[in-house]
Amino acid sequence: MKNTLTGTNVFIRTVTQYFTGHVEKVTKSWIYLSSAAWIADTGRFADALKKGSLNEVEPYPDDAMVRVNRDGIIDIASWKHELPRVQK
Repeated sequence: MKNTLTGTNVFIRTVTQYFTGHVEKVTKSWIYLSSAAWIADTGRFADALKKGSLNEVEPYPDDAMVRVNRDGIIDIASWKHELPRVQK
């Protein structure tokens, strides 16, 4: 099956944290994100996905490549908004 995540912006929920980012690469164990942010508080979840509104954002540095382990992922949603890059 072809990887359809590469090149897309995503919102990832893991068992303990949330992330946004641009998918650069997917391997058997990892999803690699650029322009990534840890989302400390989504606010109302449906509003976050629909409107792109987030209560607390902690962006990684611009040059960081963030790896998210696939074993801990609960779900992945398309992020159809500008990726959050400002701490909030």
